[in-house]
Amino acid sequence: MSPLLEAGLLIAIGFIVGIINTISGGGSTLTLPILIFLGLDAPTANGTNRIAILTQNITAIAGFKSKGIKVSKISWWLGVSALIGSLIGAKIAIDVKDETFNRILAVVMIFIVGLMVFKPKRSLDEIAERLTGKYFWMSLVAFFFIGIYGGFIQAGTGILMMLALSFINNMSLVKTNVVKAVTMLIYTIATLMVFWLTDNLNFKYGLLMAIGQATGGWLSSRWSVDKGDGFVKLFLILMVIVMAVKLWFF
Repeated sequence: MSPLLEAGLLIAIGFIVGIINTISGGGSTLTLPILIFLGLDAPTANGTNRIAILTQNITAIAGFKSKGIKVSKISWWLGVSALIGSLIGAKIAIDVKDETFNRILAVVMIFIVGLMVFKPKRSLDEIAERLTGKYFWMSLVAFFFIGIYGGFIQAGTGILMMLALSFINNMSLVKTNVVKAVTMLIYTIATLMVFWLTDNLNFKYGLLMAIGQATGGWLSSRWSVDKGDGFVKLFLILMVIVMAVKLWFF
């Protein structure tokens, strides 16, 4: 493949993934195979993928803020919790076989999306955000384990964050995207350092994808605010199903 075509492919894929990741998650299921196809080994592809994710979340946060969506204080707490988990995930091996782990996660994701589709209507009290007390601590624990998963694989981490924030904290889906972006930005910095120190980064490929993902993150963050929760929910459900099928069969 010519250098020009290679660069164009990485930027184009990055743009698409920037949109997917900002509105829901699961875009790394596209970027990781592309990076491996271009000749990177699995650990280097895993690390390089996070360079673009870092820039994507920076521009996504800026896009949300330009539309008047403020960053919630809980974002920083959840970010620290996910950061601790991600360091563990990036450094240690999983005892359970990859295939078994992926199938368990696929079942869990389908179960949760079923709850999203068929959940009964709730009272105004139940719809209100739950950011304090036991719900605060529940989300901290959830994000610690999501961080471990993200440190290992990354693919689908955004979806897990959105589902946790929706069910534990009752956040609107548009707002969950802001919290997700801040949290992922915090722990991605840490995991990038781990991959960099172990010489598992390809800056050329990572920066090319970052151009696309940063642009996709900016545009889709502003667009999703205008479209509202209904659109984000539909997009999220679609990506959960795609991710679950991929985890189960591939």
